[in-house]
Amino acid sequence: MNPQPHSPQPGASTRKARAVQALRLMVLALALHASHAIGAPVQSAGKIAFVDANTVVVADWRGGQLHAITLPPVAPGAPVPFNVRDVSGAIARTLHTRSESLRFEDMAVRPGSEVAYISLSVDGKTASAMPAPVLVSVDAAGKVRIVNLDRGRRESVAIGNLPAADKRLWRDTPAASFTVTDMKYHEGKLYVAGLSNASFASTLRVFDFPFKGSAAISSVEMYHPVHNQLETRAPIRKMVITSLNGEPTLIAAFTCSPLVTIPLKDLKDGAHIAAKTVAEFGWGSAPAGMVMFDAGQGPMVLLTHSHKSADLMSVADIAEASTKPGLSTPIKWPAEPTLGLKATYVPMRVAHLDNQDANFFAALRRNEASGAMELVSMRKGLFLRLSDFINEYDFADFNYPANDNWRDVHRMLRTDEGYADLAPPPKP
Repeated sequence: MNPQPHSPQPGASTRKARAVQALRLMVLALALHASHAIGAPVQSAGKIAFVDANTVVVADWRGGQLHAITLPPVAPGAPVPFNVRDVSGAIARTLHTRSESLRFEDMAVRPGSEVAYISLSVDGKTASAMPAPVLVSVDAAGKVRIVNLDRGRRESVAIGNLPAADKRLWRDTPAASFTVTDMKYHEGKLYVAGLSNASFASTLRVFDFPFKGSAAISSVEMYHPVHNQLETRAPIRKMVITSLNGEPTLIAAFTCSPLVTIPLKDLKDGAHIAAKTVAEFGWGSAPAGMVMFDAGQGPMVLLTHSHKSADLMSVADIAEASTKPGLSTPIKWPAEPTLGLKATYVPMRVAHLDNQDANFFAALRRNEASGAMELVSMRKGLFLRLSDFINEYDFADFNYPANDNWRDVHRMLRTDEGYADLAPPPKP
């Protein structure tokens, strides 16, 4: 019987080569894991959006990526209004720089925390240096904490189809800085508005979340009644997502100031979307904030602007408007600046706005006298800060009549805004 052949035992040199190869594979695997978890340095911190209580997405237009950053868990916060009247100074001191070096990019409130997160660009030490990306958190006491963008746990995805790096708007503004103009998370997907490098530049990108690959990309056109033309370049500036007549729908606002609706089912990769224009809110302004809320009168949408009063509208009215043909004729300038859906004017102007909790909006706004950026809260349903004004009620010798309906409102607002000592006593 012939003996069975057998494999020779590897020599010392062969075993060493295999060990080296295994070590190389291990190092490569660790490097790939590290690049997935940490990635390249964040180059810019633009628009931000929370997808849940512990995850914030930061749009990095310079790096061409979205970064989903996992934050350490925090205990739920009690509802406390913001009254940080110089948040720019507090942030500058924390960063060891000057307030004048800060550019405020966006603000969002971490759900359930009563803590605001603010993205910024901080000027470099020389004129040629690139601005540094910064993300900070600020609580109601004004305590500023820096979020480490490069060392924390994060997942990243390429945005794709970026505007050309050499394209400029108004000579000095990179078109690529509008790659992401707003983000909203809805049922496992992240909706990202902005610009692309296509000839129809206005774009909606839809990413699966957690990130699984590239986005489904749709181009967007809409009729603009102020300009009396179809527009395919100007991007969506602010948006919310809700159900209109049983159909999940994106409600979006553009500069100068049309409001449109887009059914989510139409957002497919490669699709060209003709948004329905349901309202024109007038010229000469850009959307600054857009939130949905319910203060006891049904779901509402509040749209704030850079250069005019905010527009308040009910979701029911938007739903009704979306069943009608879209606007297709121009406004009558200057006597009739609006068309379509009618909104209620609200005397509110802020730089950035978000839902803080069931009672308050959180807002970043610029103090016109001092120039300081403020982080403040405003009561839902009232939409103002009483301490912004001087009127009859504010004089020491004023006495509220017995039947005055504003006494309790003033008492609440003065307490909210840090003036409890100046609040009128409750009605006898």
